[in-house]
Amino acid sequence: MIHTYEQTSVFIRGFDYQLGANRRTLADLEARQRIAGSIEILRSVGYEYNHTLGEEEDLVSLAAGSLSRSLARCSHPIALVFQHCYSDSVVTSAEIGNRDLASRSRYLQPAVMKKAGLDGVPYFCSFASGCAGFLFALTYALGLIKGSLGSSVICILADAAPADAAVDMVKEAILESDHSSAFLVDVHEGDYQILGINHYSTARASMPLLELVNKTVEMIEGLAAKLGIGLRKADVTIHYPNIFPKVWTLVTRQLRIPDVTHLMEGLAERAHCGGSDSVISLSNHCGGREGQIHLVVNYGAGVHLAVGLFRSASGSAFES
Repeated sequence: MIHTYEQTSVFIRGFDYQLGANRRTLADLEARQRIAGSIEILRSVGYEYNHTLGEEEDLVSLAAGSLSRSLARCSHPIALVFQHCYSDSVVTSAEIGNRDLASRSRYLQPAVMKKAGLDGVPYFCSFASGCAGFLFALTYALGLIKGSLGSSVICILADAAPADAAVDMVKEAILESDHSSAFLVDVHEGDYQILGINHYSTARASMPLLELVNKTVEMIEGLAAKLGIGLRKADVTIHYPNIFPKVWTLVTRQLRIPDVTHLMEGLAERAHCGGSDSVISLSNHCGGREGQIHLVVNYGAGVHLAVGLFRSASGSAFES
């Protein structure tokens, strides 16, 4: 499913992210019984460290920090969009012995908003999009901001594994970190202009890796064609999540774009940070070269695959 926005002049900006305060080695995680699989397999992928919540941290404080810093750049958002990969992250810790039915919802979002000093703003939440959450949250925000000139939506992505849970996915050989991130979506000039998003979902539990390669290439080329953008004539940067490095190498190779930058950053140092991988990568590459295209690839449990196509706001119109 393709949505295009090239005529609406909507931008993303104000990226912020924060990782859990504790930086752990694979050996340390194994000693703490936080690894379900093999550290040798994780190391062969390229992982060395991850980040977990510090002793004085919880997910509320982590996410509230990102929200507060976004509010400093946007005083009157019309809405907030929260996204989580883990269902555990949607709620706060239960109060032992509390028998009040009304208080058992324990939604994380109002707790984060209260800590950030924000009230009276509607919020929306999604966690069924898994680690494809960056582009799903962005799609929510674009629907909310449509027709609301001069307004902004703040997107917040945040996840932390329960304290006794494993931080790796055995079958997929993925190491994850506790994280939060935020960004603004608005009609003001920003870091990137949003041109289009292509979504695909399947009810299957997983997607064969060769199919994932072919489907990603198909979705990128289909989105570019819909927008009238010739990728092989453009300066292209592709932002991939910190999972499946061999898959994304094959995607870049199959696209056959002469002037392309392939980005997978911080895999060893910060592992995989869910949807925040995209926020971190985009924040590190703001102010791109004139005419530069940024492709963002998201893949997550659900199963979801999504591709976003952006233009550096400082760039000129693309040639097809």
